[in-house]
Amino acid sequence: MIESPEPCREIVLDRVQATLLGTAHVSRASAEQVERMLQTGDYDAVAVELCRSRFNALMDPRSLAQMDLFSVIRQNRVYMVVASLALSAYQQRLADQFGIEPGAEQRMAIRLAKERALPILLIDREIGMTLKRISANLGWWKRSSLFAGLLGAMLNSNEVTEEEVERLKEGDVLETTFAEFATDRKDLFVPLIEERDRYMAAKLRLDVAQLDVRRVLVVVGAGHLKGIADALEQDRAEPGPILAELERIPPPSRWPKVAAWAVLVFILGGFAWGFAMNPDLGWELVITWTLITGGLSALGTLIAAGHPLTILSAFLAAPLTTLNPAIGAGMVTGAVELYLRKPSVGDFGRLRADVAKWTGWWRNRVSRILVVFLLSNLGAAAGTYVAGFRIAEKLLLSSS
Repeated sequence: MIESPEPCREIVLDRVQATLLGTAHVSRASAEQVERMLQTGDYDAVAVELCRSRFNALMDPRSLAQMDLFSVIRQNRVYMVVASLALSAYQQRLADQFGIEPGAEQRMAIRLAKERALPILLIDREIGMTLKRISANLGWWKRSSLFAGLLGAMLNSNEVTEEEVERLKEGDVLETTFAEFATDRKDLFVPLIEERDRYMAAKLRLDVAQLDVRRVLVVVGAGHLKGIADALEQDRAEPGPILAELERIPPPSRWPKVAAWAVLVFILGGFAWGFAMNPDLGWELVITWTLITGGLSALGTLIAAGHPLTILSAFLAAPLTTLNPAIGAGMVTGAVELYLRKPSVGDFGRLRADVAKWTGWWRNRVSRILVVFLLSNLGAAAGTYVAGFRIAEKLLLSSS
């Protein structure tokens, strides 16, 4: 093996020699080192810090065109897609500012492995699973703050700071990207770094055991090098159960559902109380609820540049969906916007480049549907609390 200027560890996995190469995701030097090492012909396989989804996106940007937006809306996966696009937008700003795509060393490893017909091992955990476990690891307030930061990133086209670049040179693009949006990086460490270190070590052990290889080059961010190496040396448990544990989605907290049903009981109880006191008061409360929840949801849809009929659907749907914890106004507005303004193949093709600038979120039909979903939901949620306080105020005044 040639001497590497990048951090490197040699680990023996049964009969397989694994060379762990720590790279910087925005460094040309790392890509060049990967090239030098693979050109020696010393390796029988290549492992990279990618999951299947990120691999597809890296190798075929057109894979986004296969996204079923209706299913995304119906299954309430819009927040996950927006988070992924916000990450892409941040990484696109890196590319624009420094002239090198994050992951150049991974592209190099994959390209040379294909040229030499070497097996390519994708050892990272699925990005969607990592996002879900991040969400589960945060309290509701920090989760809301993180998502607010991701929304703010949609409107942010500032250059990447010197401090962020230095963190990227240390190793993990996902951690650095999320750290831009998070107020406390400690809460991100376990799902983003510690868990993925264990996952990649277990996945590597599982994959190499199924191949007839002697030496494997493992290309990972420098921030993961020590954690993966330690896990490979110390953890002798079967990899299958480890992977299953780290792919399990923790059960969601019951308090958001309890709060949603409590609001529903409060509002319906308020209506009943109002009608019992005076039918005119009861209808006044219903109208107040309708105008505030529908109006704010429609306002959010207007800000998202939704179609006029989508704005109308927000006004009509929000008073009803806010009384049903299982359905959000965004599910209705997103579906209506998708029906009225179907994205073209070109919209999907330009999506990653468009969302790198805040105006692109509104210009691209795909991302605009997502923005309509988010802002109509946000307006309806705000309307729920504003209207709730207003109804309580009217009831108290009428009973005094």
